[in-house]
Amino acid sequence: MVDIIILSLVLALIVLAIRSSVKHFKGEGSCCGGGSGSRKGKKRLDGPVIGTRNIRIDGMHCEHCAATVEEAVNNIDGAICKVDLKKNMAKVSYDRSIDDITIRSAIEGAGYKVDSIR
Repeated sequence: MVDIIILSLVLALIVLAIRSSVKHFKGEGSCCGGGSGSRKGKKRLDGPVIGTRNIRIDGMHCEHCAATVEEAVNNIDGAICKVDLKKNMAKVSYDRSIDDITIRSAIEGAGYKVDSIR
């Protein structure tokens, strides 16, 4: 009887762990210590947008990850970023010339991998 109770508890814990993992990898649960993923106020560019780049990013799992990438790019003078977590993409708009290396360094410095910049 005791064995059945212990086995039931272990199975319940396994089910909860699997459900949590599925939510994590779909980007629906909180991860990375980020809680609910609240984002700061929007940054504005000083001048008109002169160009945009679409960046494919690997390693984002939740809203906190997306906010971290946005904040890293927004720290670049003349650039603003909007992340689409479901597509693992970031759209960077800029009002002055910014090279790919600067953007890549900011994102990878935040702990994510840049797959491509177009």
